[in-house]
Amino acid sequence: MGATAGPVWGRAEQQDFRSRVRGTLLGVAVGDALGAPVDGMGIEEIRETYGPEGVVDLVPAHGRRGAVTHLTQLTLFSVDGLIRAQVRRDTGAWHPPTDLHRAYLRWAATQRDWGPDERREEDGWLAREEWLYARRGPTRALLIGFGDEKMGTLETPKNPGEAGPEAAARSAPFGLLVGWEPQLVVQLAVECAAQSHGHPTAYLAAAAYAVIVHGLARGESLDGAVQHALAILVARPGHEPVSGALQQALGAVRQGIPTPGRVEELAGDGTAEGVLSAAVYCTLVGEDVRHGLRLAANHGGPSAAATALTGGLLGALHGETALPPAWLAELEGRPTILELADDFAMEMTQGPALHSPAGASPAWLARYPRA
Repeated sequence: MGATAGPVWGRAEQQDFRSRVRGTLLGVAVGDALGAPVDGMGIEEIRETYGPEGVVDLVPAHGRRGAVTHLTQLTLFSVDGLIRAQVRRDTGAWHPPTDLHRAYLRWAATQRDWGPDERREEDGWLAREEWLYARRGPTRALLIGFGDEKMGTLETPKNPGEAGPEAAARSAPFGLLVGWEPQLVVQLAVECAAQSHGHPTAYLAAAAYAVIVHGLARGESLDGAVQHALAILVARPGHEPVSGALQQALGAVRQGIPTPGRVEELAGDGTAEGVLSAAVYCTLVGEDVRHGLRLAANHGGPSAAATALTGGLLGALHGETALPPAWLAELEGRPTILELADDFAMEMTQGPALHSPAGASPAWLARYPRA
């Protein structure tokens, strides 16, 4: 697996890219934080608890407002793994799925350890962030998928019957590889999703989400990015449920004013393709970021995954400045998210100035070890 030559990075292009990277990662997190408290609640229960409009602002979960779940945690480790893959390339080793798997194992350690182990120099800086050492509802599939050193592959995937949306929800960062061809983004997302979610619907939904984010990060419209994803998916065996769900999302836009019932209908039983469909729909019909995220939260389906996916799309589409400032102000881990986003943007646009086979910035290698 290899990358194509990247775009030419002028100052304006770098600033636009950084804004979309920040927007994507903050969008995933703020969506996650909005949807998590009502995850799995029926719409009537949501209204009884939070009022007739449902949840319209961040509300407490896990002991604070703005708390994120495992969906955001894993998204951040996806970014960490992508940067590490670029750094390790200097050694002649180039297999990003392996680097992503190592990153997800570092996440798994945060779910069982009391806190960072300073003796593990190869962990890098993200795994030393103490706030990440909190269990925030990780699913059984994730804990099994990353419960041992063995890496799931397309030939021998972990949890081959698991079709949940968690793999898709950690796949937005793959779409930020704007110098890669879309087919390579799809392949990476598929291979990394199979490490925990081996059902074709789950890994193809992850691929579709990643390649839609990829289109948005390259400046495409959402409709154009979805059409591009559909054209790529058709070559993949078992694509029909995911392609059909995306077509449903596009068709639902013409069916009148958005309602919780329509979002819930698209989300279906909460499998990956339905949650992706709901997220695409909420992004398409949302009047602004706040409205789109509220739509994604207030229904009887898996609200945390739907809002996280929606937030990633809205952030990639509009950049960080479109996100609600009051929500960002309360967002758990915002300094870490911004630091990681800026590191990713710097690596992708100015990597050769940070490291090469001949030499590297010691500070950068301390943050992202080649080990």
